[in-house]
Amino acid sequence: MNPQTTEPKVALIIGAGDATGGAIAKRFAREGYIACVTRRSADKLQPLVDSIIAEGGQAHGFASDARKEEDVAALVEAIESSIGPIEAFVFNIGANVPCSILEETARKYFKIWEMACFAGFLTGQAVARRMVKRGRGSILFTGATAGMRGAANFAAFAGAKHGIRALAQSMARELGPMNIHVAHVVVDGAIDTAFIRDNFPERYALKDQDGILNPEHIADNYWYLHSQPRDAWTFELDLRPWQERW
Repeated sequence: MNPQTTEPKVALIIGAGDATGGAIAKRFAREGYIACVTRRSADKLQPLVDSIIAEGGQAHGFASDARKEEDVAALVEAIESSIGPIEAFVFNIGANVPCSILEETARKYFKIWEMACFAGFLTGQAVARRMVKRGRGSILFTGATAGMRGAANFAAFAGAKHGIRALAQSMARELGPMNIHVAHVVVDGAIDTAFIRDNFPERYALKDQDGILNPEHIADNYWYLHSQPRDAWTFELDLRPWQERW
């Protein structure tokens, strides 16, 4: 568990969407952390920021492109210099775009890798450099089943998610002795989102049977990882509904 400090505590969530990322931000805010959330469009973050503030928490939204090194450097510097030290970092960019390998384009393959893997390197490295100086912190990467095995029509996504898992493994081994907890979360299954509701109604109907993932329950596990004592750190945690095949 990270030592208590008198400084403000910041949780930075890269890719704070309307489901998992937003739920993680709210969970850390309820624990007294200042939630700093990012998307490429700041306007889309305002409802989340307003919701956290309405619940008595603190939050700031940032428009930032995690694929651009200069954007990442500016984001981390702005937070560390004007808000507080980043104690918890969550990389939550997905880029789940299916396509046959026979039709996949080099441009799209690269963009998927850039979003779901390269951006994790840029942001994870920038935050790790600050955490190492303080000797504490948690770095949590959102993974998927695609990071464990590639499925038909998901070559690009699987490649990116395998990459982010490997990055997390390497960072965990290097940074663990420096008191930085790096973990990888495999989220296996449909999540309770408007996208699933509108596009996969039969799957969404399983919600009444606890057959799809509740974003708040996913978020509880990120807080659990951040709170673990270092004599029992978890590197990889897989989350799936009881009905999910694996």
